[in-house]
Amino acid sequence: MTRNFQPNGASDVDEPDLDEDQDQDFVVEGEDLPVLLERLLGESQGRTQKDLAAEAGISYPTLNAWMNRTRGTSRIDPERLRAMVEVFRRWGVRTTPREFFASVGRPVPGPSGDEREAQLLKLYRQLPESRQRALVKNAEAMLQLSRTI
Repeated sequence: MTRNFQPNGASDVDEPDLDEDQDQDFVVEGEDLPVLLERLLGESQGRTQKDLAAEAGISYPTLNAWMNRTRGTSRIDPERLRAMVEVFRRWGVRTTPREFFASVGRPVPGPSGDEREAQLLKLYRQLPESRQRALVKNAEAMLQLSRTI
């Protein structure tokens, strides 16, 4: 498999350190989560599924079920995917949130910045209760729509 870099097709050597906010993330075509995890574990110099599970806060049986394809991956909590990205990065393995989200067939959610979330929460708390309920329904609908695209 070859990596397809977006948008400029840079090679591994030329590629800058990637952040989830940059458009230069890459994915391996057709790579599902078990294949991605197997590849990244292979690049992590002796780390195991148990190491990944422990450091990412995922139970080993759950991670093992994903790896063995006995449990679906399409509904994995986005924070679990981000946690695995961070573990691999700490281990010195280059990966991106986009790789993980693509491997489970979902678009990458926007970055979860504390400042942005605090601003959203501040605005939410200023709304009357009926508007808060409407906002939550709207956000749920937007999330469902983004999962079908």
